[in-house]
Amino acid sequence: MGCCSAKEKVPAQRRRLSVGQVDEKAEAGSTDNAAEDQRGLIAALTEADVLEIIATGDGDRKFSIGSNTDDHKVSFANKTIGERGDKLDTATSGLGYTCRKGLKPESPNQDSWAVLQLGKYSIYGVYDGHGQKGHDVSQFVKENMPKLILKDSRFKTDQMRPMLRDLFMKCQGLISSADRMKKLGAQMSGTTATVVIHDHELSKITISHVADSTCVLGSFQENKTAGQKPTLKGEALTRDHKPDLKDERARIEKAGGRVVFDGYANYRVYAKNGRYPGLNMSRCMGDLLGHTDAGCTAEPEVNERTLGPQDHVLLLCSDGVWEFISPQEAVDIVGKFGPEEAMKAADKLAKEAWDRWIQEEGGQVVDDITVLLIYLQAGLAGEAKVQFSSGAQGSGANASSAPGEGDNAP
Repeated sequence: MGCCSAKEKVPAQRRRLSVGQVDEKAEAGSTDNAAEDQRGLIAALTEADVLEIIATGDGDRKFSIGSNTDDHKVSFANKTIGERGDKLDTATSGLGYTCRKGLKPESPNQDSWAVLQLGKYSIYGVYDGHGQKGHDVSQFVKENMPKLILKDSRFKTDQMRPMLRDLFMKCQGLISSADRMKKLGAQMSGTTATVVIHDHELSKITISHVADSTCVLGSFQENKTAGQKPTLKGEALTRDHKPDLKDERARIEKAGGRVVFDGYANYRVYAKNGRYPGLNMSRCMGDLLGHTDAGCTAEPEVNERTLGPQDHVLLLCSDGVWEFISPQEAVDIVGKFGPEEAMKAADKLAKEAWDRWIQEEGGQVVDDITVLLIYLQAGLAGEAKVQFSSGAQGSGANASSAPGEGDNAP
């Protein structure tokens, strides 16, 4: 989508999606042999079951749940999921999720997501694929990133920030090797990646990301007006990696790439002398030609946040949600539901995102929509915790839905 000149017409059905119009001659892949160690690691990760990597015998709950690649789903169909380990009860877990196919007839749902819990730690991830084979790249990262984390000796230590930086780059190397092995087509296909490690015991999250699958925290704040209940405030914990950001543009141009406005909605990345890759993001995984020729990078930004009893919900969503919904609007929507209705809350947010796309784009295009929602004071964190204020919505800070709330959820 997009193009080199603002004067050229942008294809209507691709206007706001991740990849612009490109020179398809650039799609030719490398024929170099993959390094033996990379091939071995890819084989080992493919064969390993994520739950088998986790040490057994400690009695803690262990489960993994996430999306599976499926083809030819109708628009707004929910992506199929796979579940392993202990049974997840969505009524008590405080976990809500949905992954809806957009209005893009030419491709399957390219979003992927996963949640892994091992005792006092959880790993959340959302991955938004783009390009002709973006669904394969997002699935590859979704499958292998948690395994890389579990196998790293720095996991569960105070070195998880540098660990995540290293593992994003390591996973990018695996994508390159898998492309050379013809297991992936990643020359001009890639994915976003937002990965959060939740230490339930220390009430701390470590947030790592590339591109624009934004992570948002919803927290209660005391209302200074006498007699008023606390209000829920939405805060983005990640910044979208866009080419027109000053530091991102400088890196791209230093590497020989170009940043060009597409004439409609986005600035895009192009190689110095080519009409590719046409990405509306400056960091990503995959997109091998964008990395070698246009200054893109897979190095994530990593931050830590200590959680308190006022922190109510955590959202990880693909940009199918964030294109027309602000962090504040998103937490307002899910804040009308309690943890026992986490699935309804996720569906409600996804349906609102869909409706916004239809309204704003005239029914021409809707991106894939993924919502991963965690209620921080119940469910996955173990025993329900005391809420921020007994004066908050509903019982404690857990709002029960209003009559009829969620009836329009798909």
